[in-house]
Amino acid sequence: MRNAYLKALYELAQRDDNVLAIVADNGAIVYDDFRRDCPDQFINVGIDEANLISVAAGLAQCGKLPFTYTIAAFLTIRAAEQVRNDVCLQQTNVKLVGIGAGFLYSDLGPTHHATEDLAFMRALPGMTIICPADPHEAYLATFAAAHISGPVYIRLAGSRTPALHDQDYRFEIGRGVTLCAGDDLTLVSTGMITHESLRAARLLHQQGVNARLIHLPTVKPFDSDIILTAARETGVLLTVDEHSVTGGIGSAVAEVLAEHAETAVKFKRVGLTDCFAQSYGAYADMKRLNGLAAEHIVEHAAQLLDTKLQPVK
Repeated sequence: MRNAYLKALYELAQRDDNVLAIVADNGAIVYDDFRRDCPDQFINVGIDEANLISVAAGLAQCGKLPFTYTIAAFLTIRAAEQVRNDVCLQQTNVKLVGIGAGFLYSDLGPTHHATEDLAFMRALPGMTIICPADPHEAYLATFAAAHISGPVYIRLAGSRTPALHDQDYRFEIGRGVTLCAGDDLTLVSTGMITHESLRAARLLHQQGVNARLIHLPTVKPFDSDIILTAARETGVLLTVDEHSVTGGIGSAVAEVLAEHAETAVKFKRVGLTDCFAQSYGAYADMKRLNGLAAEHIVEHAAQLLDTKLQPVK
């Protein structure tokens, strides 16, 4: 996913010398081609995320199109004031790219986990939030972000991300995607955890449960229509967040449902519940240890459906 973003950024910079790559002393090796071919469009501000955002905001005010890049947790927490005041309050045309969505930096612990970032970014006026689920979507989302006038947050996973979409897939800001059809219940997720939700949907299908799966690559603006349609047609919604349940995709869905109370639905949010991610280890282990593996999603679905399913092995 990271490499797909860098490929898109490189192509944008080749076409337009106003496009800038600004980093906080990370990604040095992966930016080698960019620095070599676009040396005047690359800026390394050092390990100073607050300055990273303020520099980008100032350059945007001068007509440049800066793409800032650093670890998502640092971008959204350490530089929170600058994101709010220099970028959003001024509505500057800055693209904020956070690497390491959720607990992708699994073995570095909660200091490097981005599990509150969506809550913060969703609250900021004028912020567009994109959470790609695979490299192709990240590539398309980068071009889409460049054409938006105003702040954009792109929440990226790591470098080894499996494919989810085919090459005919069309990314559209504010539009959700139905990955699996089904009328028994609906799973809803965004970003990298959509892969785990897809595995859960397939496991449910094997046990005779027709699970619909909705992937929301854009968290803001939010596709309310696809959620309300699923609520009416399936009557059961389960959201899966690689994030705190507070402020994440589950909260966004809950807000839509609450504002349309005439739509009767059984609903549950799965994610981190008033806690930081537990333990250390490989990414797959972190999902398992924090209740976000496919088998956990299947268990929650069974509880919502009030039915017994075979244990997932």
